[in-house]
Amino acid sequence: MNILGYLQRVGRALMVPVATLPAAAILMGVGYWIDPVAWGGNSALAAFFIKSGAAIIDNMSVLFAVGVAYGMSKDKDGAAALTGFVGYLVLTTLLSPGAVSQIQGIPMDQVPAAFGKINNQFIGILVGIISAELYNRYSTVELHKALAFFSGRRLVPILTSFLMIAVAFVLMYVWPVIYNGLVSFGEGIQGMGAVGAGIYAFFNRLLIPVGLHHALNSVFWFDVAGINDIPNFLGGQASIDAGKAVLGVTGMYQAGFFPIMMFGLPGAALAIYHTAKRENREKVASIMLAAAFAAFFTGVTEPLEFSFMFVAPVLYVIHALLTGISVFIAASMHWIAGFGFSAGLVDMVLSSRNPLATQWYMLVLQGFAFSAVYYFVFRFAIVKFNLKTPGREDDEDEELVETVHSTDNQELAKKYLKALGGHANLTTIDACITRLRLTMKDRSIADERVLKALGAKGVVKLGENNLQIILGPQAEIIATEMKRIPATEDLSNISIPTVKA
Repeated sequence: MNILGYLQRVGRALMVPVATLPAAAILMGVGYWIDPVAWGGNSALAAFFIKSGAAIIDNMSVLFAVGVAYGMSKDKDGAAALTGFVGYLVLTTLLSPGAVSQIQGIPMDQVPAAFGKINNQFIGILVGIISAELYNRYSTVELHKALAFFSGRRLVPILTSFLMIAVAFVLMYVWPVIYNGLVSFGEGIQGMGAVGAGIYAFFNRLLIPVGLHHALNSVFWFDVAGINDIPNFLGGQASIDAGKAVLGVTGMYQAGFFPIMMFGLPGAALAIYHTAKRENREKVASIMLAAAFAAFFTGVTEPLEFSFMFVAPVLYVIHALLTGISVFIAASMHWIAGFGFSAGLVDMVLSSRNPLATQWYMLVLQGFAFSAVYYFVFRFAIVKFNLKTPGREDDEDEELVETVHSTDNQELAKKYLKALGGHANLTTIDACITRLRLTMKDRSIADERVLKALGAKGVVKLGENNLQIILGPQAEIIATEMKRIPATEDLSNISIPTVKA
C-alpha cells in the first residue's frame, strides 16, 4: 500500500480513541456546571462527574494503543485491542524510570527525563500500529497440534509481548532523542504563540480533503509533542493545579474554530444559496440548511465544506486562510473555549463553566463578524469568478436520471455496495466521523455521479486504490450495514441511479 493510503488508515484508526473524548467532555462539563466555583470541592455529585471524565483524559495514551490496534486491524476483532493493551503494558513497564535504572545499572537521578514521560499518546500510537501489523499478519497462523490452543488470535498477544522487548531495547537509546525532538518542536510552535496556532489551523483545514488532518491534530491536541491542548483544557482546575495549564493560553488551538464552525460556514452556506440559480434554490436551500445546522450545533463541517471544496478550490483556500486568522485572533485576545468533540454549540455550552474558559462569550461576537466576512467574501468570489457552487452548475452537466432519497440505512448500504462493485471489489470498508474510507481492487467501477446521487457530499481519491465517500454523521452506520451484507448476497435486484449515455 502507498504511503498516503497507509496514513489514511492511521488517521482512520485515530478516530477510535478520539471518539471517547465527547464522553469526557460531557461528564466534566456537567460537573463544572454543578459546581462552577470549587469544581467538585463543594459538591460530591460534581466531583463524581469530574473524576469520571478525568478517568478518560488521564488514560488517553493506553486508549490510543488499544484504539489504534483495533482500528487498523483487518477484521476489527477484540483480540487486536487486547494485543495493543498487552504491548503497551510491556513497553511502558520496560521503559519506566525504575526499570531503565535497573537495566542500565545507573542511579535514578541519572535516568533521562524522557522516560518519566513514557506514558504518552505518541507511544500509544506507536504500540497500536505495531500491534495491528502483527495481528493482521499472524492472526490466522496455525501451530502444531500440541500447541493448537495458542494458534490464531491467541498467538498475537504472545508475539507482541516478545517483540515489545526488542522495541523497548531500541527505544531505550532512541526515545530520549525522539522525545527531545518532539518537545523542541512543541516548544517551537508554542513559542510562536498565536501565530503558531493560526498556522496550525490553516493546515488543519487544508489537510481535510485527503483526510490527514487527524494526524496533524494529534500533535497539537494530544501529548505527542508536549502540547496536549484538549486533555489539559478538559482537566480544568486539576490541570491548573498540576502546572499543565495556563489561563488564556491552554485551549488556544481549539477556541478560534468556534467562530468558523458555528457562524462562518453558515454564512458561506447562505452565500451559496443566494448565488444559486433561481430554479435550483429550493433544492440548494435544503442541502445548505441541513449542513449549516450540523456545523452550528455539533461542529461537523465536512458536509458543508465538501459542497464547494472541489468545485471551487479557491473558496476552500479562502476558508482555510480565514480559519487560520480566526484561531490567531482568538489566541491573541485570549478568548478561550474548548471541545471534546468539535467546535459547535453543544461543546461551547459545556465548556463555558470550565475554569480555563476565559471570555468565551467573545467568540460569539467574533463569530458574528466572521459570518458577515464569509458571506460577502464567498458571494463576491462566486459571482466574480462564476464558480460552479451547488445550484450554479450548467444544465447540460446533469446526467443522472434519478436521485435516491432513502431513509432505510440497510437499503442505502446495499445501493452503495452495488455502486462500488460489491464485496468482491472491496478490500476494506471503514469509516470515521463523516466519511466512508474504502480500499478497492478496481476503483474505476465507482462512478462519482452515481455516488453523489445516492447522497454523498463528496468523493476523494487517494493513490490508486483508496476512496473516501463523504456522507456526514451517517458514515459509520452505512459502513456497519455494508459489512453486515453477506458476500454471497445477490445485489442484481438492487436499483441504483443510472447515467445517460
